Amino acid sequence: MRVPIASEGYIFIVPLAVLAAGFAWAGLPGVAGIWFLGFLFVTNFFRDPERVIPDGDGVVVSPADGKVVAIVEETDPLLEGNYTRISIFLDVFNVHVNRVPIAGTIEKVRYNRGKFFNAASHKASLDNEQNALLIQGEKHKIVIKQIAGLIARRIVCKAKEGDRYALGQRFGLIRFGSRTDLFLPEGTRLEVAIGDKVHGGSSVIGYLP
Repeated sequence: MRVPIASEGYIFIVPLAVLAAGFAWAGLPGVAGIWFLGFLFVTNFFRDPERVIPDGDGVVVSPADGKVVAIVEETDPLLEGNYTRISIFLDVFNVHVNRVPIAGTIEKVRYNRGKFFNAASHKASLDNEQNALLIQGEKHKIVIKQIAGLIARRIVCKAKEGDRYALGQRFGLIRFGSRTDLFLPEGTRLEVAIGDKVHGGSSVIGYLP
């Protein structure tokens, strides 16, 4: 079964394939092998499999594949009141396509240029380069942040203010290695704990109040 590839990956995949084939044709199998390994790594990184999106009142799905590394009470400039931040760390072997955790309208998009600390560290949420989306759902507002990591140097966000998104719909990605933070309102019933592995669009993070 063919695994779809995110369109943003072809700018890397095609040159690596050409280089591997070129060195193989030139009779340099060792060099060709190095480029072929790079081709396999990048193709794996940009895979974009289809997901079965769960249904249910107030359901919140994971915005990314990865490991839950933090669950803390926190405020955010885009939100009023107290929220729970769920941080998901994506290593280079995870799918890096981001999906919206609830159905709703994109009210604000805020990009902040920052630093590139390890995405698994606490400082990443505060200081790293990041892109935040404020989403107005049926009853609640939430925020999702795409945060660049130690080697990530490119945040891709296709969402624009005023766009309407369905639950679990793709809206962007981060390359290579990153973190996604999700801010949910007080009263949300969480279904994840620190250390859990989640999958974007299909894993249930919790249920809104």
